[in-house]
Amino acid sequence: MGLRLALLGLLALAALVASLGIGSLTIPPTAVWGALTGDATGTAARVVLELRLPRALAAFAVGGLLALAGALMQVLLRNPLADPYVLGISGGAAVAALGTMVLGAAGALVAPAAFGGALASMLLVFALARAAGGGGDRLLLTGVVVAAGWGAVISFLLAVAGERQVHGMLFWLMGDLSQPGDPLPALGLLAVALIVALAAARSLNLLARGEQQAAVLGVAVPALRRGVYFGASLATAAAVTLAGSVGFVGLVVPHLMRLWVSSDHRWLLPAAVLAGGTLLTLADTLARTIIAPQQLPVGVLTALVGVPLFLYLLVRGRR
Repeated sequence: MGLRLALLGLLALAALVASLGIGSLTIPPTAVWGALTGDATGTAARVVLELRLPRALAAFAVGGLLALAGALMQVLLRNPLADPYVLGISGGAAVAALGTMVLGAAGALVAPAAFGGALASMLLVFALARAAGGGGDRLLLTGVVVAAGWGAVISFLLAVAGERQVHGMLFWLMGDLSQPGDPLPALGLLAVALIVALAAARSLNLLARGEQQAAVLGVAVPALRRGVYFGASLATAAAVTLAGSVGFVGLVVPHLMRLWVSSDHRWLLPAAVLAGGTLLTLADTLARTIIAPQQLPVGVLTALVGVPLFLYLLVRGRR
């Protein structure tokens, strides 16, 4: 297990390095190293430090957060189809962010609005599920219904938006890392969330076997469920705030890591973070390179990869 985890770490590092050199302007590895160490100046160094490095770190943080949230959601609901977006968190963020765009608010307000909308949607789903009984199935069903409601509101906002606003709104909905902002808060949250989740890895392993069995073995199941839901929701909110709606990372990556690494959360959680970060870093590099200088929404590429891969996993699991 340790060897495979180390391999994932090397792949993540290679993806980050590749993202700094590949693009509409190809920068050789020596120039990338010089820019990172401060030994180089000029256009190449500015491109690496001011454009590509923040974007690569943001992509890794978003991918890691989504994969971690997906792994936690799947053990919480004991459902391999659980996804960070299926509980309506992304929909709440999208409604808040698109609402600020329609109202013509400053671009700096979009990210805080998205974060607030995600947290508000999380609290709404949790409160409704608790009022309806609070079980995992209730939580999943409540999230699906709330997500459908947010989808209707999003359609309304797109219908009433001006022509100039629609393009930016659609890019945000499909996942956009062209203006990622400061990635350090998201990276910090990813590190803290992973450490906290690893501390609860034994309890998560027991919870995956069933709530009754976990309770018999001394796990405080209600408190653990609340903590897992809040942590996964917070991670999803941070990811959506930074990059918009990026699908399939939180759904597919935990599946792959269970098959290739382990279902033990002590190994699964760090593996999912490394694999999710690597996947989104590579996808974003391709998104800004395939038809350069034009850029594709990164969510388009994750969907193109995620849909057939997930269908393959479903068929393989059935066999």
